[in-house]
Amino acid sequence: MDHQLDQLDLDSVHAAPRVDLLGELPAEPFSVDSVYLHVPFCFHKCHYCDFYSIVDSSDRQEAFLTRMEQEIDLLVERISGRIGSIFIGGGTPTLLRVDLFARLLATVRQRFPLADDVEWTVEANPETVDGDIARAIADGGVTRVSIGCQSFQPELLARLERHHDPASVPRALDHLRSAGVEAFNLDLIHGIPGSSLEDWEDDLRQAIALGPEHLSCYGLQYEPNTPMTMKLNTGRIERLDEEVEARMYEYTCDRLADEGFVHYEISNWSRPGAECRHNLAYWRGRNWLAFGPSGSGHLEGMRWKVVPRLSEWLEAGDTIPVIDLERIDETVRVGEHLMLEFRLRAGIAESRLEELLERADPEGRRRRAVDEALRDGLLVREGGFVRLSDRGVLLSDSLLSELI
Repeated sequence: MDHQLDQLDLDSVHAAPRVDLLGELPAEPFSVDSVYLHVPFCFHKCHYCDFYSIVDSSDRQEAFLTRMEQEIDLLVERISGRIGSIFIGGGTPTLLRVDLFARLLATVRQRFPLADDVEWTVEANPETVDGDIARAIADGGVTRVSIGCQSFQPELLARLERHHDPASVPRALDHLRSAGVEAFNLDLIHGIPGSSLEDWEDDLRQAIALGPEHLSCYGLQYEPNTPMTMKLNTGRIERLDEEVEARMYEYTCDRLADEGFVHYEISNWSRPGAECRHNLAYWRGRNWLAFGPSGSGHLEGMRWKVVPRLSEWLEAGDTIPVIDLERIDETVRVGEHLMLEFRLRAGIAESRLEELLERADPEGRRRRAVDEALRDGLLVREGGFVRLSDRGVLLSDSLLSELI
């Protein structure tokens, strides 16, 4: 059944119209804030994951890197200014062969115009981080590593089909710290079927004890066409009770506040000043380029997705085949600004909110939604900003969908 789902996805991708991104971008140099590079290789497909990834047999890694270098060369000369953040995600970037991983980092460092204070993140599965990978990360110029923990409970990792030993997380951090890397994010997931508040309390306790400067704590999402969603729809698993999920989230907010973390986005906490600049670029609607199969980019209201099929991407020659390219009209763009910026716990400055509503709210629908949310206490005014209240965060999906 999982194979059939994958095949349906591939058939859909195969049917989607392609365009060459090079012919759609401005001819004159353009400024981008950030760059994302997608490495699709994994040693196992986790059942909740909807990112494009393929199980690695190591036979296409070198071809992948050669094509990545070619794709960068096709675009890098059009970039003006300096890039403030780089994010290498996947998949599992640290599953690349060490020499190829080091070559990828060298390519980024040598070919992109990086700002002096660039934030450079690499995602890692803890099982893949040994001394060699850690040294390559440190020597390559990476400033930050995001570790996929998800949970420290073996039975919950098994439920997610997540293949790593919880003990590999502190071991990976030891390797990285020994190599000289000090900035870390840990990813955690709450709301896993069969989990309890006590499980989540223990996950947070263990994560905090490892001393990260950043924590991403996501509620489990049942994305379309994933094995996890298929299990839910066929009754093989049950969604966790909403009240239990709410208590997990409230506990997260309270515990991390007590530990000195800043809650700066609905699902993200950091030590003061250690917010993820790359993700802030997404939430604030900045410009970014994406490289690698399935990478999604955005430039001044135009967005696209690089074709999510490794074989086709490898054979693209002097083109960058993309799908889902669209030029967003002002009404849609303002709605997305509202939806994304309200995810930030600081909210939106009142003057900017007024400017956004005046730009594109012809029927007054969004203004009414904002006024109703303020009246109902889902939004609050504070210090010149309008932001989600604590209760509003728990009900944010419905409110933000109205604004978009």
